[in-house]
Amino acid sequence: MEELIAKKYIRAIKSSSNTTSMSDIAAIFSVLAKSFEDDKFTDIMNNPNVSSIEKSGILLDGVKSVNSQAVNNLIKLLVEKKRISVIPALAEELRKDLAHSNKSYIGFIYSNSEIDSKVIEDLSAGLSKKFDSTIVLNFHKTDFNGIKVDVEDLGIEIDFSKSRINSQMIEHIIKAI
Repeated sequence: MEELIAKKYIRAIKSSSNTTSMSDIAAIFSVLAKSFEDDKFTDIMNNPNVSSIEKSGILLDGVKSVNSQAVNNLIKLLVEKKRISVIPALAEELRKDLAHSNKSYIGFIYSNSEIDSKVIEDLSAGLSKKFDSTIVLNFHKTDFNGIKVDVEDLGIEIDFSKSRINSQMIEHIIKAI
């Protein structure tokens, strides 16, 4: 639900902004969204005893150094409409929108064994070429028995699990006999 609300605000922001200012706004809201990871901050923002003016003041103080009237107006509007909780979703949707606009994506490689940085670079280059985008892959060691490549913003998920390959080889041998 919050994503849908965030997308409406993003459409309004896009209509009055260029790519550079969109990038700046995305960075600002990304920092604001990190504030919502703090339980004390979230408690204050969700507390009905804290007035809208005080909540607005807290958020505006957080972005005061940016000196952007568009950001200030958006924050005031979010507070007025009691949609402060949308800020993390707004930051995420702004990030995704910028990624699609710039054709620049971040993905992850999951595996239980170490993968050479050269292989990661080759995978990034291959996916970038195939999807006509810039794709940067980061490695995360997990308990996945194989290799899994995930670029969520593009909807790409490729995995090669050792158990699935073994079962397919067995099926192929059985069919050949």
